[in-house]
Amino acid sequence: MNNSKAKETFFSTFNLILILRINLMAKTIEQFEESLFTENDGSKFSNIKDKLIKSFSPSDREKVIEIFIQYSKNGKMLHWREFLLTDIINLVKEDETNYSDFFEWTITKPELTYWGIDGLTKTKGIKAYKTLIELAQNESLPTDVRAKAIKSIATHSKQPFDRDLPQDPGYWKIENFRINELLDWKSKEYKLGSGYKEPQTHPSLKNPKTELEKAVSKLDNKLKIERSKQQDLSNPSDWLAIADKNKIEAIEQKWKLPENYLLFLKNYSPINVFIDNEKFFQGLNLYGADDLIKSQNGYSFNSMTSEILSDWPPNYIVIADAGADPYCIDISAITNNDAPIYTSMHGNGKWEFEKYADSFVDFLKDIIE
Repeated sequence: MNNSKAKETFFSTFNLILILRINLMAKTIEQFEESLFTENDGSKFSNIKDKLIKSFSPSDREKVIEIFIQYSKNGKMLHWREFLLTDIINLVKEDETNYSDFFEWTITKPELTYWGIDGLTKTKGIKAYKTLIELAQNESLPTDVRAKAIKSIATHSKQPFDRDLPQDPGYWKIENFRINELLDWKSKEYKLGSGYKEPQTHPSLKNPKTELEKAVSKLDNKLKIERSKQQDLSNPSDWLAIADKNKIEAIEQKWKLPENYLLFLKNYSPINVFIDNEKFFQGLNLYGADDLIKSQNGYSFNSMTSEILSDWPPNYIVIADAGADPYCIDISAITNNDAPIYTSMHGNGKWEFEKYADSFVDFLKDIIE
């Protein structure tokens, strides 16, 4: 067989295999689609959906989106019609206006409006603002839907309509809505904002020298992973930041803290730091300078009655909690600029403390492991 004939045979065979693979893939997508529409079990539905995304979205994203759109319109499991919207939004690209009609439809359906809002913003951009402001003003809609509209505008426009509010708009209250600001912004033709700055961090996080700095730096590296997954700077989380001086002054007026812990609060104050670690029941909330004083409520005092609770050791300052189980630094046992950490289970009728770590630095090292 000459070279020309061999090449012709090779390419014919290659094309045949390619056609067969394309046909097989198309058939497989159809099989997935059929399984999706006939499945009655929610767990199995979720597995089918995830496999469909993983196997076919890299090569046939539009087809996967279309399948999900059709299920959102006609699928028999109503709760999954809603849940699929988050997958559709993730698969759709910014300013893909060919999907705008679908999201325009979703916001007319009460069960789909909440998540459809983000899809409308993603596909229409600034052109969605007018509709979203109308939703925010509509007093007949649920509070969370109105809040979601404002949150979506704030995120997309980088305007601070969500400042100092929970990251999840489902926790907003009507009095949190900045409708007048929205309308004023609308009258100025939707000017793009500058967004939020990252919290200010201490240089030693990148160049640690002391034992405390090295422990904190390792903790920050761990938190960076969480920050990279999801971060909303209107309500930042998993940061170790330089604390407000007024907060530190209030703390120093209230207690004499060991130097290591005070430096930690000043230079690496936790902002919404939650350590998801099996060592700690329901994970560990690590308090920062903003939270320290108010977080003693329920332990050493009752803020409702302004009553000092007599069963609480006055030398124990709660610096963290795991499902309300307190972790306390003992300020009566300060040595070498540090102090031991004690813990106790709550809800047993009385506090029974046991030592958890010999020092605050050791406590940080335990968190890191």
